[in-house]
Amino acid sequence: MQANKPIYLQIAEGLEDQIQAGRYPSDCRLPSVRDAAATWQVNVNTAMRAFEHLERNHIIYNKRGIGYFVCPEAKELITAARKEQFFAGEMRYFFARLNQIGITPDELRELYSSHLKE
Repeated sequence: MQANKPIYLQIAEGLEDQIQAGRYPSDCRLPSVRDAAATWQVNVNTAMRAFEHLERNHIIYNKRGIGYFVCPEAKELITAARKEQFFAGEMRYFFARLNQIGITPDELRELYSSHLKE
């Protein structure tokens, strides 16, 4: 767990990672809130906050009495949100560091191409 981020958001991001990786495809039933709390060793209320956060963001939906399921558009929504987050924060820092240490666009292109081939 990261000290600088609320636990429920870390759990939500973990579920998003699993959805993006295909562990939970569209319309797949997720583990119960109680099972999620046991898995992450947190209070049931904390796990519930994570599920509610994902539901508000249209990543999952609730079928009362049955459980939570992955929304059909979940992967696309997660990817779009993460790209936006990356462009707004991490990328600016990344480009500033590249400039600071003198990495050229050509060097970066070559490094990235090599990385994709691995």
